[in-house]
Amino acid sequence: MKLNYKRTLLSGLAFLAITAFWQMYDNVLPLILGNTFHLSESVTGAIMASDNILALFLLPLFGKLSDKTDTRIGKRMPYILFGTGVAIILTNILPLLDNSYADSPSDFRLVSFIITLGLLLIAMSIFRSPSVALMPDITPKPLRSRGNAIINLMGALGGIIYLFFSALMYPESKTKALAHVNYQPLFIFISILMFLSIGIMLLTVKEPSWSKENEQIEKEHPEWDLTEKGDNNRARLPRPVLRSMLFLLFSVALWYFAYNALTTWFTSYCSTLMGKNLGFASTCFLITNVGAIITFIPAGILASRIGRRKTILIGTLSFSLCFVFAYFITTSGSESALFTMYIDFFIVGAAWALINVNSLPMCVEMCSGADTGKFTGYYYTASMSAQVVTPVLAGTLLKHVSYKILFPYAALFAFLSFITMLFVKHGDNRVSAAKGLDAFEEMDI
Repeated sequence: MKLNYKRTLLSGLAFLAITAFWQMYDNVLPLILGNTFHLSESVTGAIMASDNILALFLLPLFGKLSDKTDTRIGKRMPYILFGTGVAIILTNILPLLDNSYADSPSDFRLVSFIITLGLLLIAMSIFRSPSVALMPDITPKPLRSRGNAIINLMGALGGIIYLFFSALMYPESKTKALAHVNYQPLFIFISILMFLSIGIMLLTVKEPSWSKENEQIEKEHPEWDLTEKGDNNRARLPRPVLRSMLFLLFSVALWYFAYNALTTWFTSYCSTLMGKNLGFASTCFLITNVGAIITFIPAGILASRIGRRKTILIGTLSFSLCFVFAYFITTSGSESALFTMYIDFFIVGAAWALINVNSLPMCVEMCSGADTGKFTGYYYTASMSAQVVTPVLAGTLLKHVSYKILFPYAALFAFLSFITMLFVKHGDNRVSAAKGLDAFEEMDI
C-alpha cells in the first residue's frame, strides 16, 4: 500500500490557498483596523477573534453538509469552488473600502468594511472543513498521517509565498513615512493565488473517482472500520471509541491552549520581561516554523513505525518540557543563555509537527467515511474553542499575576494534553514502513 503523492499534493492546493489567506489576514487586518479606522486594541482584538468564534459553529456545519452532498464533481469540491469564489470577490472589496475610508472617513464606509469582512469570514468557513476532509476521502486510513504531512507542507508553502511577496512589496523603507499604506496589491496577489490553486484543483482533482477507489480499498479492510450500525442503519461510534474521540478532542483543545497562548503573548513577554524587541520574538517564531517544516514528513514516517498515539505523546511531552526550559532560560537574566532559546524553539516546532500531523488522521480514523467532514469540523471546533479562550485567559493571568506565568501556563496545558492522550485507545491504525529500496517505491508520483 503506497501513498499517492501526486493526488495528495493536488488536494493540498486548497490548504495552500487557505493558509496564505489567513497569514495575510492575521498580519494585515490589525494594521488596517488600527491605522486606517483608528479602532482601539480591544475592539480590534474582538474583531480578530470573530473568525474563531464563527468557526465554532460554521466548520462543523459545512463539514456535515459536505458529507451529505453528492454532485458530478464530488461532495467537497462544490463547497471549495463556491467558498473560494465568494472569498476572492470579497477579498478585493476590502482594500477598496480601506482606501476609500482613508481618503474620506465616514461611518458608512466603516460599517461597509465590517459587513464585508463578516461575509468574507463566512465564505472562508464554507470551504475550510471540506478542503481538509478531501485528503482523508482519497487516502487509505493507515496512510493519512503521511498524507497530512504533505497537506501541512502545502500550507507552509502558502505562508512562505505570502511572506515573500509581502516582504518584497512592503519593505519598511517604502511604508515607514506613509500616512496610509495601500494594501490592494497584496490582496490582489492573494486572490490570484487562491484562484490559481483552486483552478488547478478543478482541472486535476478527480474527487468522485478517487473517493470511490479509496472506498473500495477500505471495503477490502473491514477491520479499519471502528463504527457500528445504529438507528436507521447509520454508522455510530461504539462507547469505547466515543470515549477515545472525546479524549482526543480534549487533547486538541489543551495543546492549543498552550501553543496559542505562546503565539499571542510571546512578543509582549519579550518586551515586558526580557527587554527584547520584536526582532528577537520573530526570530524565535521563524525557527519554530523551520523546526515544524523539517519535521512534517518525518512525523508521518515515525507514526507509520511506532503509531500515531505514541508519536503525539512524544510531541506533547516534548512540548511541555520545552516550555519548562524556556521559563528558566528567560528568567535567568543571563544574556548568553538566551541563545539556547533558539534551540528550544526549534524543538517546539518539531514537537508541534509530531502532534499536528497525526492528530487529525486519528480523529477521522474513528469515524466512517460518510462522516469525515463532520468529524473534521469537530476537530476544528476543539482547536478554535481553545484559540478563543486562551488569549483572554493567559492575558488576564499575565496582567494580574505576572508575565513570568506565560511559560508555566503553556507547560501545564501541554502536559495536561499528554495526560488526556493516554486515554485515547483508538484511531491508531498504522502500516509497516517500507525498508531499503522498497521505500523509494512509496514516492509514487
